[in-house]
Amino acid sequence: MKISYTSRIIILSFLIIAGCRLTSMAQWYDPDKVNKKAGDVYAQAYEEAREGKLTEAITHLQEALRYDANFVDVYLSRAGIYANLRNYPASVADFEKAMQMDSVYSKVYDLPYSISLAGLGRFDKALQIVNRFLENPRLNEQSKKAGEYRKSTYEFALQYEKDHNTKGYVFTPTNMGDSINTRWLEYFPSLTIDGKKMIFTRRMNNDEDFYETDFINGHWVKARPIPGKINTNLNEGAQTIAQDGSILIFTGCNYPEGKGSCDLYIAYQTKNGGWTEPENLPGVINTEFWESSPSLSPDKKDLYFSSNRLGGLGGKDIWVSSKKENGQWSEPKNLGPTINTNADEGCPFIHADNQTLYFNSNGWPGYGNTDLFVSKKTNDNTWGTPLNLGYPINTIDDEGSLIVASDGKTSYYASDGTDTRGGLDLYSFTLRDDISALKTLWVKGRVYDNKTKQGLPSSVEVSELGGINTSKLQTDETGHFLVTLPAGKDYAFNVNRKGYLFYSDNFSLLKGNIDTAIVIDIPLQPLEAGASIVLKNIFFDSKETALKPQSEMELDRVVQLMKDNPATKIEISGHTDNVGKPADNLLLSMNRSKSVVQYLTGRGIAASRLSTKGFGETKPIADNDTEEGRAHNRRTELKIISN
Repeated sequence: MKISYTSRIIILSFLIIAGCRLTSMAQWYDPDKVNKKAGDVYAQAYEEAREGKLTEAITHLQEALRYDANFVDVYLSRAGIYANLRNYPASVADFEKAMQMDSVYSKVYDLPYSISLAGLGRFDKALQIVNRFLENPRLNEQSKKAGEYRKSTYEFALQYEKDHNTKGYVFTPTNMGDSINTRWLEYFPSLTIDGKKMIFTRRMNNDEDFYETDFINGHWVKARPIPGKINTNLNEGAQTIAQDGSILIFTGCNYPEGKGSCDLYIAYQTKNGGWTEPENLPGVINTEFWESSPSLSPDKKDLYFSSNRLGGLGGKDIWVSSKKENGQWSEPKNLGPTINTNADEGCPFIHADNQTLYFNSNGWPGYGNTDLFVSKKTNDNTWGTPLNLGYPINTIDDEGSLIVASDGKTSYYASDGTDTRGGLDLYSFTLRDDISALKTLWVKGRVYDNKTKQGLPSSVEVSELGGINTSKLQTDETGHFLVTLPAGKDYAFNVNRKGYLFYSDNFSLLKGNIDTAIVIDIPLQPLEAGASIVLKNIFFDSKETALKPQSEMELDRVVQLMKDNPATKIEISGHTDNVGKPADNLLLSMNRSKSVVQYLTGRGIAASRLSTKGFGETKPIADNDTEEGRAHNRRTELKIISN
């Protein structure tokens, strides 16, 4: 689950043997009396281990046992090597074999033994063993400190299990297969919101490049280098792709034009599916320091990244820069002590819900080394206290990055698991409910002129009904857009462009009744006499004429329309379904239109520019035989009388 290989906490047991021997009347094993041939082979294994040739060292340790089956040091040394290889079952087995053979001599290895137990998730046993280790009155200060640190991580693990009931969680990472993974290293996946395109980093012969794969007919196709001019003989990695697949921001290190050791670069998708030549991200984001692991928010307005720039709280912190109205990136802001510590935080990933942030840290309490955490944005736009993702997602080893698909549960990450094709591979797994993001759907489509059919660059705004602004963005130059919608809420949807009537709609995701992307093409009507729209975000209670509070956001847009176009006159008309008496429906529709006009005049719009009509049930736009049809017929319309 690492992005890079890091040094292990467990010291090779050879080195422990060299400086920490115990003698006791209860000890039968004497390392000076082992078989000479076994000792010579053991010495050879020792040198191989020091040179990092761990596989060869294991082979010679096994040979030493053939010369002397009671060679306790072999079991202890091999246990240390297995721990370095993260083969914790074999490590624990060797530690326990040695301790069974001579518990007194082997007692000095209680600390690495406890760590290997923790590597298996046996935190209760690990705590028992480390407590035994700390009872030794002959420990030096460094050993005490190391033991106390490990004790704190085991206690954290046990308390986490009590607090989060993780025993019912089944962690089953699935290798993403030969279409993606190779004998080389694959890591740092990024995914479009529809889950149909993945871009990841592959490292071959010390060169990092980007590869892409598409999800077609239920499987990922053979990965290929991304087209365009991004991949070079330099290292490109740690990338983020926009939810709609239009932008790629990545980390480039030691580029000739770079401002620091590693900078952020940006490229854009071309019409033929390739990528433009990347440029150093304009503005104030890159510095003479280190910037890496970007993550772009779903509305493309916020860019999260990790940096060791001045002004942080620790070594590496997570920062965010926001895009201003002029298209420039703002001065980055540190996410502060709620997220960052005096240690290192990195690999941020902002989910499609724009409310859930995943990242890694070695500063927050955890299982040791670097763990993965999640934080959720609160109503006041601050971040909640990070929650450790827990074992077995987090382990005693370093965890790198992960991303989460739009369903809020399916995660992708890199691991050198037992079924790896070679080194780091990409895997997928399912998150527990309490650390999942919100299931997120999306609306995509095209805005165009109703008369000419030409695409219109426009402003798109999605707001949670009740007045909380969720997302505001611009379409591209051809009018195409994609907006994310976290499930479990109701939304108002509006499209605006100067010189046109705005468009409004609403989507109810409160009960999760929509499970696919919403595709909608939006014809905007030029602001001229005869143009009309349905005000879909005007709400009344059944048979009532008083406006509901959720209507105010829509009505304020009408107010703004009238203020921007002071010569415009409009008609507000009310319509009902056919339930009830026609005369009652006619009166209801008229009074509802008057309520709208009353709101507008109360906001400073002259009554002479406003007129009302009530049509009752006489102008249906849908079938009244179904509830869905009747809902469409219950509407308020705006019509341009003159402009």
